[in-house]
Amino acid sequence: MTGFTKTKYHLQSLCCGESFDDKNWELNCPNNDEPSLIRAIYDDKQLVVDESLSGLYKFASWLPISRMLKGSGAPVTFKSSGLANKLGLKNLYITFNGYWPEKGALMETGTFKECEAYSVCARHNANTKGVMVVASAGNTARAFAKVCSDNKISVLICVPKDNLNALWFAQKIDPCVKLIAAESGGDYFDAIHLSNLACHIEGFYPEGGAKNVARRDGMGTTVLSAVTTIGKIPDLYFQAIGSGTGAIAAWEANLRFLADGRYGSTKMKLMLSQNAPFLPIKEAWEADSRQMLPINDQEARKQVEEIVAKVLSNRKPPYGIIGGLYDAMKDAGGEVFAVTNQEAADAGLLFLETEGNDIEPAAAVAVASLIQAVKEGGIDKNATIMLNITGGGIDKFKRENQITYLDPLLVFPLNPDPKSVFEKIKQLF
Repeated sequence: MTGFTKTKYHLQSLCCGESFDDKNWELNCPNNDEPSLIRAIYDDKQLVVDESLSGLYKFASWLPISRMLKGSGAPVTFKSSGLANKLGLKNLYITFNGYWPEKGALMETGTFKECEAYSVCARHNANTKGVMVVASAGNTARAFAKVCSDNKISVLICVPKDNLNALWFAQKIDPCVKLIAAESGGDYFDAIHLSNLACHIEGFYPEGGAKNVARRDGMGTTVLSAVTTIGKIPDLYFQAIGSGTGAIAAWEANLRFLADGRYGSTKMKLMLSQNAPFLPIKEAWEADSRQMLPINDQEARKQVEEIVAKVLSNRKPPYGIIGGLYDAMKDAGGEVFAVTNQEAADAGLLFLETEGNDIEPAAAVAVASLIQAVKEGGIDKNATIMLNITGGGIDKFKRENQITYLDPLLVFPLNPDPKSVFEKIKQLF
């Protein structure tokens, strides 16, 4: 950990261009002009990869952090042979996030959400005596629980009860991590509602989701890994999306590499995918609508129940906001694929057979979309392709470790009484 000094950067609003310092865990434009993401602007215009720093922090020059935490892994990029040969692709690169020690991939929660957690929790924080509140459909909860537990950071995590099987660990979780849930039948949106209520309690503050520059730039390390390994910016970027935050992060990393100047002038086309029948981003994009199309809660929950990749179930993604996914896809070009549960299962099996490790359902959705694109003849077989495997090695890790599960301390109804929520959560701390 020696040799690290606080990364030099400032923040900039994408709605008005206002530049400001990162003093108080800012998540929004200080002028509140209109809904907009803010972005970290780094003093180092060229990426410095410091291999003397551990895990994710080798990319610290493009992370908005003031310290380092123990235990991080980093995305690992390698040129595919098995899957590439099967699909007839000449330059397919896999960026693997998860557990695959033979490849140097050491994310013990098996998900690229660790990239978010190790960046967010290392960001300068004026709320250090408070409780961070995180909403999750599963993988983010597991990542934040581990990182906060290992580094003694107080956190309240809100998840849907139906997704509790995602809260598995190889070590006992420290009591600084408190888990609550929305009752069965709820989804990620219900977890977000709980988290929003919790943030009204004095001393509790939101992690921020897509609005947190550290979350996006942590996820963007997948692209930093790919570009520095390949030696140039890829032509196509494949990823399955729930909120689309990872795709926004990829686009922002791409823009930084254009300014860096050493890796070419390509803008990666964003080749994104959702798990059918839950396709809100695909439907909005294909309607050329900046706003999400209306869907009632009951129908949305029914669709979420049907999909195998539960983590891809965000009903209110950062899509239309200035600097969000709609703007990213308009600028870089993009498509959104619909992938069935069966297509995802087949793709996951193909990855295991051709590359040699298991991948989680969301990553299998991304592989299935690549297979679709190849079959449809929509991509050049010589194109440089980045396939972001957002989670994998979970089966492998579970085979090698004794696994325990984290149970919620409280379970709330889908439309809880706010006063009751406030009182019960305060008692936890």
